[in-house]
Amino acid sequence: MMVGTIQLLSSFAVRTNDPAKEIAGMLCRDIDTFSFYLRDSLQPMIRTGSEKDVQSAFLAARKHYKRIEWAAEYFAYATARFINGAPKAEAELPGYMILNPAGLQVMEEHIFPRFDSTSRSMLLGQTEIILDKLQVFRSYFSGIPVAGWQILDAAKLEVFRIETLGITGYDNPLSRNSMEECAVALQALQQVLAPYAGGSNTTQELLKANIGFLLANRDFNHFNRALFIRRYANPLSSAIEQLRRQLDFRGYRYNRLLRQDVFTLFDKDAFNADAYSPFLDQENKSAKAALGKALFTETAFSGNGKISCASCHHPQTAFAENLARHSDVSCGTGLINRNVPSLLNTALQPQQFYDQRAETLEEQVNDVVHNPKEMGGRIHTALQDISRSGNYSQLFAAAFPKKPQPDSAAVTEALAAYVRSLVRLNSRFDDYMAGIDTAMSAEEVKGFNLFMGKGGCGACHFMPLFSGVLPPKFITQDAEILGVPEKQGSKNIDPDRGLFNTLMSYHYFDSSRLSGFDHAFKTVTVRNVSKTAPYMHNGAFATLEEVMDFYNEGGGAGNGLPVHNQSLSAEKLQLTPVEIKEVIAFMHALDSR
Repeated sequence: MMVGTIQLLSSFAVRTNDPAKEIAGMLCRDIDTFSFYLRDSLQPMIRTGSEKDVQSAFLAARKHYKRIEWAAEYFAYATARFINGAPKAEAELPGYMILNPAGLQVMEEHIFPRFDSTSRSMLLGQTEIILDKLQVFRSYFSGIPVAGWQILDAAKLEVFRIETLGITGYDNPLSRNSMEECAVALQALQQVLAPYAGGSNTTQELLKANIGFLLANRDFNHFNRALFIRRYANPLSSAIEQLRRQLDFRGYRYNRLLRQDVFTLFDKDAFNADAYSPFLDQENKSAKAALGKALFTETAFSGNGKISCASCHHPQTAFAENLARHSDVSCGTGLINRNVPSLLNTALQPQQFYDQRAETLEEQVNDVVHNPKEMGGRIHTALQDISRSGNYSQLFAAAFPKKPQPDSAAVTEALAAYVRSLVRLNSRFDDYMAGIDTAMSAEEVKGFNLFMGKGGCGACHFMPLFSGVLPPKFITQDAEILGVPEKQGSKNIDPDRGLFNTLMSYHYFDSSRLSGFDHAFKTVTVRNVSKTAPYMHNGAFATLEEVMDFYNEGGGAGNGLPVHNQSLSAEKLQLTPVEIKEVIAFMHALDSR
């Protein structure tokens, strides 16, 4: 139900001297209302209702969740995934855990576009999981005090969640009731933020304008996402941040990829390239990056003394390589396992490599140097050679003044520091979202709207990084099973098993538990994609047109490949040739400068 008026909010604002405590109480009431609805309305409808009635009741349940989403996702992220998480198994790589899918998105697949009446028992089981997790929420908000600074932080992140996920259909890809659900989430923020507005109505007026635009433009395929973000969402998130600063709310500083004090997702330096670094001490960062830049072209680290990092990562091609796969240095006749990825913005992801086997850039550097196919070298041995030359002595001394002698750890840290310096979120798209109207053409803007809507691209390549790092907290990284062929035109899936092999290497899992990860690969960024052909982990597609055709037909399964576990929908996107051209034009606007 759509609830909340300015009059109600005003009375709420003066009713308490402790807004945070009152908001926690409001959350408990909303959680109770959601729980009652599940038991008294949705569950009876699932048991005996018609398709139309079950679908209607389910959509109402989703809106109940949207009223508490801002707090659930912020304060209890790990629990929230069991209510509205992705409908596929997820691998928590740092914790060596496999999390089975649960919640509303799992239910949606059995209710839309047609109700599967044989799934009534399973759907009831999912509602019981949700009810159990709602009690976890209730215990949290009734027992643990929340602070005003956290509430404003959570509210701003909810605006970012709507921009990046809500309007893309990320969590309702089949029902596509996205705009109404986003409006409900913002209506909840009206009530949450009212006590903090004081004499200013700016935030409330912007919330009202955002809600009005969403409700007036509910057609998923034709929603103008570029206009919404620039004219409505950006001013709203800026107003919330401005309110926080006016109230002088100060709290715990999180080590977050998206900096806590940003006004919009498109602020200059909005993202912290050091967020995933294993080092809390960032002393001499510039000197370390300078050393790393010099070492990047050093061939002594390779087994044959001829290969450096720069041999495969070329600045003119966004630090990627325009080959399907580089030659194998161990034998000179074969190829390495995978396509060479771009290093631009690679610091902005929590795992490295297509199979996500490295947790840090330091691990990635060490892996590549010692990989017999890629560089086939030894850092320790190379250090002896370059130390004798004296070419790097001053650079090492500036970067690591407390180390009497350079060691392997210093090399990997320096190279990783250089890669972290290669963050370039300065494309024409970024300028356009920052307010420069002429930065993108009309064709490119249409392409963005298609990318984020009808094309479904933005539901996996999340704005503004356009990678699989899930906003707005940017903690987890998505991997998808696309059914990539071994080469263009082939009806055989590429034999590389990707993330499956990474998980098997942990020796924690039986292979029978990992079918949902077989042939899964990290969702890489499409920033600078115009420079990094060929595409996919194996370089199967030579052009962006081939990539778009592959997706437009429904990935591997849609193209007739035997993919039993594809996570990408096999449904055709129905993009026209003109629309495909517009999407590709937009991707060119993502080139860094």
